[in-house]
Amino acid sequence: MLSAEKLIILDRDGVINHDSDAYIKSLNEWVPYPSSIAAIGRLSHAGFTVVVATNQSGIARGYYDEATLQSIHDRLLALVEKEGGHIAHIAYCPHGPDDKCSCRKPLPGMLHQIQQRLGLTSLTGSWMVGDSLRDLQAGEAVGCRSVLVRTGKGTKTEAKGEGLEKAHTFDDLAHFVDWLITMKQ
Repeated sequence: MLSAEKLIILDRDGVINHDSDAYIKSLNEWVPYPSSIAAIGRLSHAGFTVVVATNQSGIARGYYDEATLQSIHDRLLALVEKEGGHIAHIAYCPHGPDDKCSCRKPLPGMLHQIQQRLGLTSLTGSWMVGDSLRDLQAGEAVGCRSVLVRTGKGTKTEAKGEGLEKAHTFDDLAHFVDWLITMKQ
């Protein structure tokens, strides 16, 4: 049975793959961090459930469509499975910042969707891993423990130093996974 303490919620761009200020608009532009793909495999082997929660406002902006996003996610899932891992669900917000939706991080709507999808009564004690303050804020709103990675926008987020009082900080997803698995043994 899944417990919130064994749930890892990952932001996508900047955590799993390289980010771009010009958006990841195609499968060719989606470049995963090999160490992150391997880390997701290790989480699965260690009994953790991994999900992804990603803002994808490029859809609302017309930069790419949902079929393109699905092709990126299919590649992600295939790479993780090749490492012996599994991503239980990928939640995404297709809305723009002015659309007034409840799912765009830093709002916690996407995380509530994940909670419902997985049949959890709470997300308290789960881990939210991101490279931006809005990722951490979404997680903290539902009781997640926060992890900031320095990949993607993480170094800039860390340099600002705002809202990181509760966050654990690691160089990348692989370093967090090393720490977490060692801590849980």
